[in-house]
Amino acid sequence: MSSHQDPQASTSPQGKDNNAAATSEAPVERLVLTEHRLALGRQTLDYQATCGTLPLRELTVEDGKQQGEKTRASVFFIAYTAKDRAPGERPLCFVFNGGPGSSSVWLHLGLLGPQRVACDEMGHCGTPPYALEDNPLSLLAVADLVFIDPVGTGHSRMQPGEKSAEFHDYQRDLDAVGEFIRLYLTRWNRWASPKYLIGESYGTTRAAGLSRHLQEKHDVHLNGLVLVSLALDFQTLSFDPGNELPYPLYLPTYAATAWYHQALAPAQQKKPLKRLIKEAEDFANGEYWLALMQGSRLSAAARKKIAERMAALTGLSAEYLLRCDLRPTEFRFFKELLRQRGQTVGRLDSRFLGLDRDDAGEHPEEDAGMNNLVGAYAAGINRVLRDKLGWTSDQPYLLHAPLWKTWSWKGHENKYLAAGDSLRRALQANPAMRVYVASGYFDLATPHAAGDYSLAHLGLREPLQGQIQVSYFEAGHMMYIHRPSLERMAAELRRFVSPA
Repeated sequence: MSSHQDPQASTSPQGKDNNAAATSEAPVERLVLTEHRLALGRQTLDYQATCGTLPLRELTVEDGKQQGEKTRASVFFIAYTAKDRAPGERPLCFVFNGGPGSSSVWLHLGLLGPQRVACDEMGHCGTPPYALEDNPLSLLAVADLVFIDPVGTGHSRMQPGEKSAEFHDYQRDLDAVGEFIRLYLTRWNRWASPKYLIGESYGTTRAAGLSRHLQEKHDVHLNGLVLVSLALDFQTLSFDPGNELPYPLYLPTYAATAWYHQALAPAQQKKPLKRLIKEAEDFANGEYWLALMQGSRLSAAARKKIAERMAALTGLSAEYLLRCDLRPTEFRFFKELLRQRGQTVGRLDSRFLGLDRDDAGEHPEEDAGMNNLVGAYAAGINRVLRDKLGWTSDQPYLLHAPLWKTWSWKGHENKYLAAGDSLRRALQANPAMRVYVASGYFDLATPHAAGDYSLAHLGLREPLQGQIQVSYFEAGHMMYIHRPSLERMAAELRRFVSPA
């Protein structure tokens, strides 16, 4: 059930009417509160949704004197909180996705929120106009949820005249999201709550950075991080000339993908998936890695032997692998694996298949995994905003703006961004913080082996290594679209944020 306020009449947590400010062109505070009920098996949960924008302000100083506050941007968020609970009674989870340039829609409508996009057991979202359904597996059963859209995504916008570099930058992004979290904790009186960050993809980069930033900037110590589809060390994901690291780290997912599409020889195809992945990992970390380290010094006989072993694991021909100098990049793999069938495999989820105009070339035209999702999630969030949450606006909700094209890496020029050290320092300062990592075996955007490598190279001392747990799923980047993965992941997350 839901009861809607007038969406044009904004209400603050203290009940003040902010409607007069809503007519200004500048980013303003506008909040809409609604009440709902969600069925959770045999129980029901009454909860309140707060949907709206909070301005980010900073002090202005001239001649060394404070002049006032300047609004820089507004951050759009959706918060779900159980009714009639004391402020510190339930855990509080701040949630965001990645990109950079993605709104929080994927975790919101795929895994955590009270409604989700309906899909079949594999994860197909069906046909337009798509369907929404209540989500009895929502983490709202045990924790309050705040979905954050970073500036430039969702309905979050900069003040006119502001430069994008002030927000679309690794550190500036941490500053903005960190300030929103501090402001939310204060305004909604949640400093007494157990606090968690949940991030996906680049959102894991952001979460790792925030875990230390919140400690240093705002004295906020977290109870835990949930890192979905890990991206901590960009060297593991960047196929640059001279960087050999991604090739062995992607190979186990190449093997899993070939197995799923029955592109391996019969003897290999009969093996259980996890056994095949283990063989691929052992080869990648051993013979293959040593061969790559030799470069052009590798003999022709050794090169042929490595190519044949790679072919048996990946479904690519030995001849093709030799033409690639034993180094098939991810886009070459997407196009080559099923070229003879006239199909491409997805990047976000390699279980999904695409069709290009022709079967030549090295790159697929589209990502079949993303094509399965984007229309359904766009329809879903726009329906939820208007029909469930009472939010009306002619402004487009930006699911995934291409901010990565112009994103600033100031402070990380001429080197790979590595957020793992921020995570290590946060754990050392707060040894009670726990970390849950979810990885998909069919994720070719952030492969599970790259995540494992990053975790193994954090430099954590032994007493802290047990604070990290990793779960693997037979699905892709958004593993929760796969029904069996969704059910197991939802159960694990409930235990993680409410361990008592």
